[in-house]
Amino acid sequence: MLASVRGKVTSVDGSHVVVECAGVGYEIAVPAGLARAAQVGAEAFFHTVLIPREDEWLLFGFADAATKQLFTVLRGVSGVGPKTALGVLSHLTNAEIDDAVNARDADRFTTVPGIGAKTASLIVVSLTGKMPQSTNRDVVDVIAALTGLGWGSAAANEAARDVVAELPEGSLPERIRLALTRLGSS
Repeated sequence: MLASVRGKVTSVDGSHVVVECAGVGYEIAVPAGLARAAQVGAEAFFHTVLIPREDEWLLFGFADAATKQLFTVLRGVSGVGPKTALGVLSHLTNAEIDDAVNARDADRFTTVPGIGAKTASLIVVSLTGKMPQSTNRDVVDVIAALTGLGWGSAAANEAARDVVAELPEGSLPERIRLALTRLGSS
């Protein structure tokens, strides 16, 4: 319905940003980090999700399509509504969510206000295998290189995550060399 909004930021209040587009101001709920980065008077672009309700229409905005997709996946978890999903995205980065799900680390989600142990476990179980294509571009690049060289996706995924974590400022060739060294020795 409203896939994106581009316009001038007219106000920022907590986790809400108002963006004026063609004379209409859209109040958009955004992750906390995105709200902190928004500046009144600046041009902004958000990938959006509109959730119509009987008493109000809620508009949620995200910096990129991957985060928007992750929001949608989180909302699909039983007991996780849009405000809780936004809370998860405000407290954890996409990569941290991805890592927590892959590591089956439900405790990481209990750091989000309003999420208890039961819901955290349900998030991990529900998101396993349903995560959007990796949210970390560096990891995706290493995985693509390794699978292109004939390594299986599971081994490539694990090696890519390890080398990107070990070489956060490394170049793609450096990461690929390290991953190949590790894969060759296992």
